[in-house]
Amino acid sequence: MPIYHPPLRDMRFVLHEVLGVTDVLRHMAPHAETDTATFDAVIEEAGKFAAEVVLPLNAVGDREGCRLDPQTHEVSTPSGFKEAFARYVEGGWPALSCDPAFGGQGLPLVLNQCLFEMLNSANQAWTMYPGLTHGAYEALQAHGTDEQKRQVLPRLTSGEWTGTMCLTEPHCGTDLGLLRTRAEPQADGTYRLTGQKIFISAGEHDLAANIVHLVLARLPDAPEGSRGISLFIVPKFLINPDGSLGERNGIHCGGLEEKMGIHGNATAQMVLDGAVGTLVGKPNKGLQAMFVMMNAARIGVGTQSLGLTETAYQNALAYARERLQSRSLSGAKAKDQPADPIIVHPDVRRLLLTAKAYAEGGRALALYSAFLLDREMHDPDEAVRRDSAELVALLTPIVKAFLTDNGHIATNACLQVFGGHGYIRETGMEQLVRDNRINMIYEGTNGIQSLDLLGRKVLGDNGAALRKFGKLVARLVEEEGVNEDMAEFINPLAYLGEQMTRLTTELGFRAHQNPDEVGAASVDYLRAAGHLVFGYLWARMAQVALRQIAAGSDDPFYTGKLQTARFYFARLFPETAALMRTARSGAKVLLDTEQALA
Repeated sequence: MPIYHPPLRDMRFVLHEVLGVTDVLRHMAPHAETDTATFDAVIEEAGKFAAEVVLPLNAVGDREGCRLDPQTHEVSTPSGFKEAFARYVEGGWPALSCDPAFGGQGLPLVLNQCLFEMLNSANQAWTMYPGLTHGAYEALQAHGTDEQKRQVLPRLTSGEWTGTMCLTEPHCGTDLGLLRTRAEPQADGTYRLTGQKIFISAGEHDLAANIVHLVLARLPDAPEGSRGISLFIVPKFLINPDGSLGERNGIHCGGLEEKMGIHGNATAQMVLDGAVGTLVGKPNKGLQAMFVMMNAARIGVGTQSLGLTETAYQNALAYARERLQSRSLSGAKAKDQPADPIIVHPDVRRLLLTAKAYAEGGRALALYSAFLLDREMHDPDEAVRRDSAELVALLTPIVKAFLTDNGHIATNACLQVFGGHGYIRETGMEQLVRDNRINMIYEGTNGIQSLDLLGRKVLGDNGAALRKFGKLVARLVEEEGVNEDMAEFINPLAYLGEQMTRLTTELGFRAHQNPDEVGAASVDYLRAAGHLVFGYLWARMAQVALRQIAAGSDDPFYTGKLQTARFYFARLFPETAALMRTARSGAKVLLDTEQALA
């Protein structure tokens, strides 16, 4: 079984020393009493739960998978999953960042982010059950009626019920404008839904008493395309007026997908046969309401890959320290051994440091994004709330796509450290690679995220949100531009910022002449933008480490942070030069290819 040690020291570093979260949160009414000690106590207990309760079930879930009873349409989760979920509920973890009005603890989202990173490191498949529930909670909190909130939110908060989102259909994936599920209005104000949904994560299971499905469907008079989509609550069991459970609703699991990874999660084909549902929000405005959950899910998927990256790195590092293989090119390092541990070899260190840099950079980005969400909702300054919202919108596709692409790179790099032993099931490394692979696909493929970033979030507002982030970069450059100790971090960051501005302007002009130019450039553009964000955060982390060392600290953590920052800027950040060049190569080389693809 793979090892996992919660990275509490690095979390505390980002939370308290880089972001200074408690200094800002104390000015927000809901979080005025949340101090550093609270943060540290919660993440320590969350880490224990992840490592001691959830981690041991990861290989079990991969080996056993979920089982569907075709007669009852009930799904059994792998051994231990149900008991672990009961302990999760008993510990109050579902309520961590939920509103006290619905039974929540009201703690910041940035703290909840720490919890879910560690849960994903321990067991992504298991974590998807409570993770999706949190997204359903957010969507209903934002768009549900008072009655819907009263009936549903306290039970999602407690963990008594779980939630899903039902979007995809067999004939349409991301293009939700093609969906066919129908919703017929009834005399009592409810609707009867008929159709089929596929790839529904946690769509059916035995962990909770009820499952609240958020379903996209069309009303009879709905306009075509995405303008005619409505959102409905469709529970597994009908909900009585007093909140108790009624009879079984007309929605059931018709099959489970046989998948490459995340075997412990029930990815269900859901059949709606006259299922009773209630409308969420306004008719034909369901996509806007569902985007609350979709955006939460996209950040959640980035967190999944962050978690797997951390676990892969920890296991590869432990293996590299112990595995003896060949001698160092510069002379034997372990002279009392028949060979040196492989960690002495430069290429093994390249693999390890790649994973470490992507894990620690990803953690900083995920926590920064969650902190912006807290500021968007609760900062007393309206301008700060507005700026935070715009930055979160800009960063969401980067969190999803950049972190999951990096997770693919990092888990494969760590498998490579193990050599042939990484390719077999015994070490657990190949499971991490398989589990991560879905993260680049679902909740909108990374290609779709790239189109969203360049087409909507950047060019759609004429670069306003990007310029807002650019001001943060410029402020850091101005602050540290004359500091020689920071030059190796600040100079490449400043240069990339200038180059991204030029590239964005150029692509904007091209897009006016040919919209396909956006699609041709978008994937490379997002990855370059991801490095811009990572570069900014890595420079801030290096800044803190240098200041601590200058103040006399001999904590090796700060030296290690600087060494990782230097590796990132020297070996990973330069990828941006090639990315900007390929982004400029244009659509013609991709689309003028009929004979090549004949």
